Parts: sequence; C-alpha cells; structure tokens
Amino acid sequence: MQDCTRRFGDKLCWSLSPPSATGMILKTLLVTSLLGWAKCQESHSMTAEEMTVIRNQIIEMFDHAYGSYMKYAYPADELMPLSCRGRVRGQEPNRGDIDDSLGKFSLTLIDTLDTLVVLNKLDEFEDAVRKAVKDVRLDNDVVVSVFETNIRVLGGLLGGHVMADLLRQRGDRMQWYQDELLHMAKELGHRLLPAFNTTSGLPYPKVNLRYGVLNPLSRTGTESDTCTACAGTMILEFAALSRLSGESVFEEHARKALDVLWERRQRGSDLVGTVINIHNGEWVRRDSGVGAGIDSYYEYLMKAYILLGDNVFLERFNVHYSAIMKYISQPPLLLNVHMHNPTVSVRSWMDSLLAFFPGLQVLRGDLKPAIETHEMLYQVTKQHKFLPEAFTTEFRVHWGQHLLRPEFAESTYYLYKATGDPYYLRVGQSIVEKLNAYARVPCGFAAVQDVRTGTHEDRMDSFFLAEMFKYLYLLFSEKSELPINIDDYIFTTEAHLLPVSLSTTQPPCQGNNTETVPVSHEEDLFTHSCPSTETLFPNNPSFAKTIRDGYKYLTGVGRAFHPLPVREIELPLHDNGMEPVEFLKSMGISLTPLNEVTAGDTGSLKEHKGVYRVKLVAEVSQTSEEEVVVPHVVQLISPPFLGRTVLTAGPAKFGMDLMKQEHGVKGSIVRASPYTACGPIDNPVELKGHIALALRGDCMFAAKARWLQEAGAIGVIFIDHREGSNSEETPLFQMVGDGDSTEDITLPLVFLFSREGAVLTAALEKHHNVDVLLLPKERQLGHDKAEKPVSMNIKLRLAEEGELEEGAASGPTLELVLENDELLLKEEVEEDLRGQRQSQQQQHFCTKATEDDRTEPCSADSSATPNSNSGPDTNP
Repeated sequence: MQDCTRRFGDKLCWSLSPPSATGMILKTLLVTSLLGWAKCQESHSMTAEEMTVIRNQIIEMFDHAYGSYMKYAYPADELMPLSCRGRVRGQEPNRGDIDDSLGKFSLTLIDTLDTLVVLNKLDEFEDAVRKAVKDVRLDNDVVVSVFETNIRVLGGLLGGHVMADLLRQRGDRMQWYQDELLHMAKELGHRLLPAFNTTSGLPYPKVNLRYGVLNPLSRTGTESDTCTACAGTMILEFAALSRLSGESVFEEHARKALDVLWERRQRGSDLVGTVINIHNGEWVRRDSGVGAGIDSYYEYLMKAYILLGDNVFLERFNVHYSAIMKYISQPPLLLNVHMHNPTVSVRSWMDSLLAFFPGLQVLRGDLKPAIETHEMLYQVTKQHKFLPEAFTTEFRVHWGQHLLRPEFAESTYYLYKATGDPYYLRVGQSIVEKLNAYARVPCGFAAVQDVRTGTHEDRMDSFFLAEMFKYLYLLFSEKSELPINIDDYIFTTEAHLLPVSLSTTQPPCQGNNTETVPVSHEEDLFTHSCPSTETLFPNNPSFAKTIRDGYKYLTGVGRAFHPLPVREIELPLHDNGMEPVEFLKSMGISLTPLNEVTAGDTGSLKEHKGVYRVKLVAEVSQTSEEEVVVPHVVQLISPPFLGRTVLTAGPAKFGMDLMKQEHGVKGSIVRASPYTACGPIDNPVELKGHIALALRGDCMFAAKARWLQEAGAIGVIFIDHREGSNSEETPLFQMVGDGDSTEDITLPLVFLFSREGAVLTAALEKHHNVDVLLLPKERQLGHDKAEKPVSMNIKLRLAEEGELEEGAASGPTLELVLENDELLLKEEVEEDLRGQRQSQQQQHFCTKATEDDRTEPCSADSSATPNSNSGPDTNP
C-alpha cells in the first residue's frame, strides 16, 4: 500500500490505492468528516452561544420523546403519542407489513441505546442496558421483517454493546457489564439466519423469531420476492457480529447476498432493480433509483469498504455510482429509470428516502451534486414544512405523509462537517423548529398524516429516537463536547455506531474474502483517491453558496413576484399558416404578429412578412396545484344497509374505468390473505368472483392488483393503513401504477381512507356477507331521487268568487283560484277581459314529468297555444 499524504494549507488528504492493510480505513473516514473544514464567511454564521441554546433544545426534545416512551409505552415496541400508550403487536389494529418491525422486543429502547451515549446521558444509558438485559426476549412467536430487525434491533444491540464496552474500559461506569448485549446480538443473529436458507443466497423477507422460516408453525416462507435494500443491507451488522463473536457464518451469508445482487445487475447499465426473486434471482421490478427499495444497498457497499477494508466493495460501489450519476442523477433531481433502458424515466415523483444520498455523496467526496440535491430538498421542506413521503418533479405533494424520517437531517449533518458552512446549521435549526411547531404533542412527537393539512398520525417510529436526535445533536456539537470520538465510528443506515477499528483489531473470518471483480478501466477522479479540497473545491469560502444560489428559488418559495420580460424568437410562419400556429398554442405558446405588439416596441421591430413574436405563457400561467379527482363511492347494498351506507372513495389511474360503467361493479366483499396482497394470495377460492379488501402499504397498488386479479377477484377496495385518515380531512387522490405498463390490470380499483375502511370491515365482521357497489359518486343508487319532480297536473284558471268548476276536485289536480278583488285591472280593458274569460277558462297547462325531466305545455283546446296571453301585464 502506498500512503502518500498531501498537505493543502491545514487540510490533509490521503491518496488511496487499493488498500492492503485496513489501518487506512480510519483515515478514509476522517477525511470524509474533515473535508473542507474551511469556515464559510456568510452572513448566516452562528455563534457558539446560539449553538449551545439549540443543542440544549434538542436535548429537551429528546427527553420529551424518550421520557414519553418510557412512561407510557415501555416495554412495548413503540409509543403511540396521540393515545399516550404503547403499541403492542396483536393488541392494536393490524397495519399490515408496517407491523413487521415490531417483535415484542422493546424495539424503541434497543434502537435508542447508543443515542443515549452520544447525547451524554450515561445514567440513562446504564439504566436502559439493565432493562434490556432483564426484560427483552428474542424468542417470541412473531413474524418480523429480516431487514428491519437487522438494522434496528441487531444494530441497536451491537451499538449498545460497543458503547457499554467503551465505558467499561474507561473504568468509571458499566463495571458490572459482561457482554450481555453481545450475547443477545448473537442469539438474534442465529434467529435471523434461517431466512438465508434459499437456493440463491438471498434472504427471505420475513422470519419467525421462534420457528424460523420453513417450520409448519412459522407462518412464513411462502414469500418469493424481496427488495434490493432488504437483501443488500446486512453486511455491516452481520460482519460486525462475526468479528465481535468470532463466528464467521453471519458475515458469510451477508457477503453471499451482496455477491448475488452484484451478479444480477443489469450489465449494460450497471444498475439494479427494486424487487428480486429470492429463489431464482430474476428481477421482479426493474425500476432503478436511489430511494425506497434500493437506497441502503448502495450505502452499505461504500460503508462496508470503510468498516471492513475490503476493496471489492469500493470497486462495486464505484461502478454503481458512475451509473447513478450517468442515468439517475439529473441535478438537483434524482429520478427512477428502467434498469434495462436507463434513458427512460419511469415516474414523475421522488420519495423522501432518497434524502440520504447527498450524505453518501459527501462520504465519497462528490460535494457539488450533494449540495445541489440537498438544496432542492431544503426548498421542498420550506414549501411543505416537512419532506412529503413522495413529491413530484415539480415539487408538489404526491404522498403527503411525513413519518419524522431522519434522512434529510443526516445529509445536513454530513454537508456541514464537510464544508463548515454555517448555512447548514440554519437548515438544522429549521428542522428543530418545525418538529417542535408541527409534530410535538403532549406524549411525544407524532408523525404527520398529511403535510397539506397538518393532521397527525398516532405513530412515533423508533428511528426518530435512534437517528433524528443523534444527527441533530452532532450537527450542533463540537468534537470536544462529545463523550466519544465520533471519527472512530461508522454509522449504519439506522445510525448505530460501529468502530472502524474492526478491520484491524478483528481480522476477517476465514472464508470471508470476496474475489475482486473486473471493473471498467475508465475510472474517474474519485475511484481510488479522496478528493483534494484544493483541486476539486477551490479555496473559496463561498463555494457551497455559489452552487446553492442556482437553486435558491427552485420551488418559488421566498421569491417576490416580478413579471418576467417576454422572451422573443422569430418563426418563419406563412401568413396563412394556421396549422403550426394552432399546434404551438396546444403546447401553451401564444403567437402575436409583430404589427400587433404594444406601442413603443414597433420602432425596433422588423417588418418581415409572417414573422411572429412568441410569448411563453407558461411563465406567467398558474397551473392547478392539485389535479381534479372524481370522487367514487363504495355503496353497501345488501341488508340491512340497502344503499343507505355510502363511503367516499378515491379512483385509480389504471384498471377498469368506472366512469365508463353505467351501473358500476357489484359484488360481495372478501378480505385478502395476506391482507397487504404483496405476494401470492392464500385464499383464492374465497376471493374468486368477489371484490377483494386489501390493506395499503409495503408494495405498489399495481402489484397488489395483479396478485388479486390472478386470484380471481372482480374488483379491489384498498384501505389506508394510516390510522385515523378520512376523506373529510384528507384530499382524495388517484392511485398510480408502478411505472411499468398497467394495461394487464382490468379489474376496478378504489381507495378508502382508514375511517371509511373501518366502517366496511366492521360491517363484514358483523354480517359476514356484504354486497357493495363500486361506482362514481354522481351515479350512486338513490342519488337523484330527491331531485326528480313529483308527477302532478296543475290547472290554472280565473274564477268568480264562490264559483267551482264542476269536477275540478277530482284527480291529482291542484287548483289555483285568483279572486277578482286581487286583480289590478285597468278600466279600459276590464270589459274585454270579462268577455274573454269564458274561453280562458278552457285553457290550462299540465306539467308532464318526462324521462328527461322536461316540462311540456298542453291545452284542452287544440286551438289554444301555450303562449297565448291570459290577460294584461299585471302582477296579482
């Protein structure tokens, strides 16, 4: 190994040829957090006193969240901050695959262990370790997510052990500790290993903590697919467990899974898909991005190199990173593309999980695109208060939920440590303020159900304590203020701390050497070198600001309105060229002949025949913020409901168009098993010929629809998994596909929010056989009955006082009599009127209710016309 240290002012940079000793990995991590440390001299500087105030505020917020969990929820897995009680699996309404993070193992406590140390809460940490050792059981008969249990629980136990061991070695605390957390981690590792019992080496997505996968009692093992991140985010925790315990089996399995994903990459683009079959390695979903489903796979390749010193992981990451920057990164956007045809974008929205990527780019030293994407994300938060779960490329809300995710705070931390620019302290300050203003509730912090309405969800995920407060506290802390040397550790995707010294103090287990793979010879500047801040990022204190300024008003927030000048181009259109003119108008471009422009410009305009001024009206026209959604309904028509119970539903952009079905789609409802319908359906016999109920979450609507259609369902009602959501407080939306063609989906699909869905499921539970009608709201049964006029004959005549027409009272006839003393008659026409009265008495109008509700005049006398005058222009 060559270790050539170059000095640029007070900055150090190491040239990294492929390492043969892992001591240099520590230097790699140091470089990533020391990059640039030049202080930016912007006006947004923050004093040490201000940072102390904010840091104390973060500690108070953490105490409120953690204290609420310990007071109201422990030993439950999570806190329900609106209900002020713990969420215990099986005791609360099933949320589908969301609940697979919960294993009755005090999830939030374990996920928070090393955060307590970082925040210097050492008394609380010691107490939490005692509680974990005493109370937590890992052999529960519960089906859990392999991915979530690995990053949250196994990572939490390892991070807690590393911190406990450090404090014990210092001699002032934890002298009683005898590696209990490490023993628990090893037990959990063995309980996760059965998931890797596949022919490919890719793990099952779920495992039963007590019975494994294929045991008849396990209630799992039927899954065939897993996400790329789920299979590729095991190496840090499993390798650390192997090296701390001496059992190589964990690292071997994690490496095997990474090998399979690498081999199954699209060779033409070097991209991977989102979902893969665990048995044959074939791609199930081929859309590729850096967000949900793939995100931490890329993260773990880079961090496995840093933690383990194995150069093969860096080589693989570099190949993938080049492909990402070529196809997916379109600064400041990060798009999703087809892995086999990467020039084609598969969707017009981004998800919030990709907010981690600027932080990963900082680790690699690629600061410019990191600054660009981060600034875009910051502008979105300024527009919507938080990052929506998904937002369009025009920065409008796609999915309004915000689960208090920490990825944006994570990237903010990395960018501040890389640039020293106090701008990022202000960004962090805004995160703190918005959490307090819009997410804080009496019993903790609650997820935001919809950023547009600000409604809350009874949910505080464990990652909020494990990651958010850790990154925010570190952002506002100097190294000297921390109880540990943060540069000695690498963060897992759940922000758990693993020591980079593992690569030297604990050598690789036998059989855990991965062969180097051939990569392209066209290596870029970053491939084996940390970037010199002097050459790549000139010694300019406004470097980051210069990049940000181009995206400062990306979403339009904060910019005063100034009408832009009209841009002009000349088009050689013929005088009678209406076809191209109309075509341009259809594109949003209006054309004005030069001789019709405003006075004052005419002197400078050319007098060319057929030359037009083009005004780009898109610059001044306001497009609708939300697309028009036609409300649909689920109408319960079987006894005892008989159409009186009508639930407002949202439509889908794919599947059968209910607007074209005159009478809607009728059927009895059956609950799908599994309820999320993200895999093969277990009850196809019951579903066939019926309308399926399925829970939202864990996979795309289109994927669910395909499984249910294959099972024989004739329609699908999706129910929101977010507790308390309802159509009165949350705007309806149209369900979208998965980016691929949805022409194969032919059954009708509607969406019910949670509260409306609860009405439907309660009806099914009580009456067992419930028939419903799916149709647009305007066509619901009984909708137009009140608006139809009652069929009635109305006869109008003038009569003398006391006079009654013979037979007038017979039949459905309403007789209106105008008495003479109520008529204001003119003297000169009074006699004429009396002479005409006899003939007028024969005339009447009948209102006939026709099918189209028109009113037709008719007369008893064929010679009388409906427009004949019945008297003078008077007002009775």
